[in-house]
Amino acid sequence: MADIQNISLDSPESMGAVAVPVVFALIFLLGTVGNGLVLAVLLQPGPSAWQEPGSTTDLFILNLAAADLCFILCCVPFQAAIYTLDDWLFGALVCKAVHLLIYLTMYASSFTLAAVSVDRYLAVRHPLRSRALRTPRNARAAVGLVWLLAALFSAPYLSYYGTVRYGALELCVPAWEDARRRALDVATFAAGYLLPVAVVSLAYGRTLRFLWAAVGPAGAAAAEARRRATGRAGRVMLAVAALYALCWGPHHALILCFWYGRFAFSPATYACRLASHCLAYANSCLNPLVYALASRHFRARLRRLWPCGRRRPRARCPAGGARRALRRVLPGSPGPDGCSGNARPRGRLPAGGDWGGERSPEPAGGPE
Repeated sequence: MADIQNISLDSPESMGAVAVPVVFALIFLLGTVGNGLVLAVLLQPGPSAWQEPGSTTDLFILNLAAADLCFILCCVPFQAAIYTLDDWLFGALVCKAVHLLIYLTMYASSFTLAAVSVDRYLAVRHPLRSRALRTPRNARAAVGLVWLLAALFSAPYLSYYGTVRYGALELCVPAWEDARRRALDVATFAAGYLLPVAVVSLAYGRTLRFLWAAVGPAGAAAAEARRRATGRAGRVMLAVAALYALCWGPHHALILCFWYGRFAFSPATYACRLASHCLAYANSCLNPLVYALASRHFRARLRRLWPCGRRRPRARCPAGGARRALRRVLPGSPGPDGCSGNARPRGRLPAGGDWGGERSPEPAGGPE
């Protein structure tokens, strides 16, 4: 992160010695499992986010989960080391790479949420005219553009951080002078937080305004139908966007306070810095919980990952003409799954008698 300083204070080290490893371990565990399940759900065989014509939101969720998982695996352990160890043990290249990945994934997440909000607005406000635009192919192009922009905006952080000697210790700290650091930190706040949050707020605000606006009974009925059809996906992604704003807001506010306010180094400010970083990191492990709690569609697809959790459909007795054909072929023999051809005896056909179909509308026949 764009830390205020990465040099730990001696006085509050004992304060974070226990809390930091526990919090970061929970974030790492929950983020790895949660985002791994999201990727497994969206990439399971069969019709998926990459084939279905109306699944542009799934593509963006897939991209968001990939960015969060990359952040969890590549950044959180090293950031935990900064807080728990006095010395940076991983060299200058890893110091630069870790902070580059932090901002790369942060930009990718914020730009993805902005793209989702625009996609939801088009789906609700212009459902027919936007169908030619909201295709998986264009969504994949948007995902590529998101990562390209994220790489461009995060590239300066390759040189922003470096390693310095501090007595007998090697530290991973900002290497730029204050004026350049301040300019980049403000630009990061504007492009990586303020602009995406503004786009999300405007898009969802206009979407909600359109959904709740009704002119006469016909307009109310149409708005209600469209609200039921598109509201659930919109609410889920709105919750994810709000969570991003709440989790990353304190981090950016603390940086601005450092540059433009009064920020004396003390145990209290160290605790605030630590809390803001933990909250920002936690955003990457909370998104899967939002999907699981708010989306029935996601929960249903998640259950399909475990074969033991699937209910095997019961075979039904063939109805009507199928029963008459069965009586001609096997007179007096029991039908499949106990469905009788002529009379009431129950039993099963030899191997190969696997019948399907819907429940017979006739009251008589084989057992339920």
